[in-house]
Amino acid sequence: MSLTGYAWAAMQGLVNGLTTTDVIDANQPADGARDILLVGMDSRTDAQGNPLPADLLAQLRAGVADGEENTDTLIMVHIPNDGSKAVAVSLPRDSYVNIPGFGKHKINSAYARAKAAERRKLQEEGETDAKSIEVQSNQAGAKTLIQTVEQLTGSTIDNYASVNLLGFSEITKAIGGVDVCLKENVNDPYSGAKFTKGQHTISGVEALEFVRQRHGLPRGDLDRVVRQQVFMAGMARKVLSAGTLADPGKLNSLTDAVKKSVVLNQGWDILGFAQQMKGLTGGQLEFRTIPVVNMDYSTPDDGQAIQVDPNQIREFVRGLTAPAQSAQPAETGPAKSATTVDVRNGTGREGLASTVLQSLTGKGFTGGQTSNTTSRKSTVVRYPAGGQEAAQQVADALGSGATIEQDPTVTKGHVVVLVGSDYSTSPSRVVQQAAAAPPASTQAPAPGSDEPITANGITCVN
Repeated sequence: MSLTGYAWAAMQGLVNGLTTTDVIDANQPADGARDILLVGMDSRTDAQGNPLPADLLAQLRAGVADGEENTDTLIMVHIPNDGSKAVAVSLPRDSYVNIPGFGKHKINSAYARAKAAERRKLQEEGETDAKSIEVQSNQAGAKTLIQTVEQLTGSTIDNYASVNLLGFSEITKAIGGVDVCLKENVNDPYSGAKFTKGQHTISGVEALEFVRQRHGLPRGDLDRVVRQQVFMAGMARKVLSAGTLADPGKLNSLTDAVKKSVVLNQGWDILGFAQQMKGLTGGQLEFRTIPVVNMDYSTPDDGQAIQVDPNQIREFVRGLTAPAQSAQPAETGPAKSATTVDVRNGTGREGLASTVLQSLTGKGFTGGQTSNTTSRKSTVVRYPAGGQEAAQQVADALGSGATIEQDPTVTKGHVVVLVGSDYSTSPSRVVQQAAAAPPASTQAPAPGSDEPITANGITCVN
């Protein structure tokens, strides 16, 4: 009873001291499950935006400040309503995706691009309060990142949590370290990772070195994703074992570390969430990685990246998150006839807007207006607030790799298709893409087996 009372008091203290941010639309409809976006920030500040001391940054081997607002770890966790199981889906940091409002880039730059754009906008509007600029630009970064993940996975993000370099280090110390296992010796001068083969209990700076290494690994960033998965599985195993939550000293250190370094979305009932998750066991927590098309893809402006197929990823995520008790209907979402489509031709090809609109009305959508627009490369479907599902239906019907993005100027009940030079009226383009897609074996499996990584044991990794 004493331990329970102490744990409850500690949790109350944690909730009262948390840093929160307004990045989730509280009016989003619940679907009977919870999708959480976990973000690891390569940040040189604490949760309150205070710069970390230079000597601490040196201990963390943070290096130079380039890319400090990039999100180098992205994991979407899906939890059914009863909290009995969870699946965590890793999104490699170099995945080449559409970022709403910014075009195609590596997914880890979504936050930084939106934050920088919002900062410039606020400064141009005359805002001089540095703290206000920081808060608002951070919110813009997180919102754009959330939209990017939602568009890529087809899931609606219900909660958001980010942790910085300091927090990752301090949290691992608070729980007494995490058990990991390596197949071979590693010595990486870039991350500082230097470990012998076999099992280790690591925390603090060593933990950061372990999860940040990608140089010298057979599959580069995908092996780093696996490192992150086995580490989080070990961390979950440590907490779920009750050894942490039943130890007043460890619990107090854990809450202090979380308050210093974790940012959550406003309105997240953490106490209620903890109660919901009390039945979760290590074997019911699985880690997966999205399928990839090409690990060494040359981009026009961003160097080498990981090529992914959004349609393949959405299908993959649906397979992991769909309720087991019932098959999914052949077609979901709003009735197509309820969506009016306006098409704007940005290719210079005469009559293309009418051709595209005719194709879409033939598939059940309501025809709107056609016109020309400024020249553009990519085809985008823009939608108003609440129109994401309808926009995705239109993008899927176009069959040309079209992406979607929210636009407050679009009329409710409408979507606007901006046709770019990448659009093809020939179905052969889609067939060729499907034929070129690699077999399922190129997805990132658990090391040494086809089974997902769980929190039920220690998996040896590259």
